[in-house]
Amino acid sequence: MILMALDHTRDYLGAAAVSPTNLATTTVPLFFTRWVTHFCAPVFVLLGGVSAGLMSSRRSQSQLSTFLLTRGLWLLAVEGVLISTSATFSPRGLPEMGGSTVIILQVIWAIGASMIVLAGAQWLGRRACLWLGLAIVLGHNLLDPVWPASAALDQKTWPLWVSLHSQMAIQVGPFLFIVIYPVLAWIGVMLVGFGSSPLFELPEARRNTLLLRTGLAITAAFVVLRAIDVYGDPNGWQQQPGGLVSTALDFLNTTKYPPSLDFLLMTWGPAAILCALADRVPRAVSNVLVTYGRVPFAFYVPHFYLIHVIAIGIGVMQGFTVAQIATLFFFYPKGFGVGLPGVYLVWFVVIVLLYPFCRWVAGVKARRRDWWLSYL
Repeated sequence: MILMALDHTRDYLGAAAVSPTNLATTTVPLFFTRWVTHFCAPVFVLLGGVSAGLMSSRRSQSQLSTFLLTRGLWLLAVEGVLISTSATFSPRGLPEMGGSTVIILQVIWAIGASMIVLAGAQWLGRRACLWLGLAIVLGHNLLDPVWPASAALDQKTWPLWVSLHSQMAIQVGPFLFIVIYPVLAWIGVMLVGFGSSPLFELPEARRNTLLLRTGLAITAAFVVLRAIDVYGDPNGWQQQPGGLVSTALDFLNTTKYPPSLDFLLMTWGPAAILCALADRVPRAVSNVLVTYGRVPFAFYVPHFYLIHVIAIGIGVMQGFTVAQIATLFFFYPKGFGVGLPGVYLVWFVVIVLLYPFCRWVAGVKARRRDWWLSYL
């Protein structure tokens, strides 16, 4: 959650015209500011599936199905209303988009839609879900020659099914749906998490040993598959004129939309290793981190609004109008923004400001058992 906030702070306050993954214009610090946040979505969706798998030992399949279906629908509503509004501050339509009300389908959409699919798939059992998820994760890049890996967002006339594997925009009356997270591969990720949940039911020592070995194996698989560069990512790598560092950046510059096999191996491997070693984190640090982790929804939604409000404040101080910044960051005026040190400073401020609220929500959820609290 904390790393995710860094990426969003960079989006809203960094120079939007400078792509952190464009090797011709990026810098090493900017590239890795983006790269380190790649771990957020694949690990978050995977652990969402793990959490559902752990629930399966405490709930009947019918109860779990209802839980996943209702939470999935709730998350779709949150994405379409709360998150999209925080990104545009224009629920009645953006002039830059022809007056359309923009609905941005990002990671919350991917999680919600995957939960809805899992609500039905979990009847197959955890092992079957694991194999089905692996089939999707391992095989979806076979679709790259058939479905473009990343479609231009102005392709509003393509068939709806294209959005399962490609970024695209879909106009439905006054609403413009922008699919940032094509959902097919993310469904596979959640199914893998659900199917691998028995690993997290093992005794601590055994669990951590398996996580460490699995993480090392996945990391090695990424290095080998990426080095061969025959399958696993539509964005191949090559030796760069900038030398070894530039070539290394290109090697790590895997495809996130949709998450390629290389991308998932690159993030899952180190994450599994970190998870195996997480028990060694000092208690003073882990207690703070766990506070955010216990209330991800209570952190995720407000942090978008807080970052956007801060961006407006900085924009006004830089001589821009509120209206110029109260829009999608793609349309921010030239000259707006702060340097990378400023991005990190604002990120730290956002994390600190939201900690008391997250701690209070975590306390309320610990003391009370109201049904609606499970949606927060």
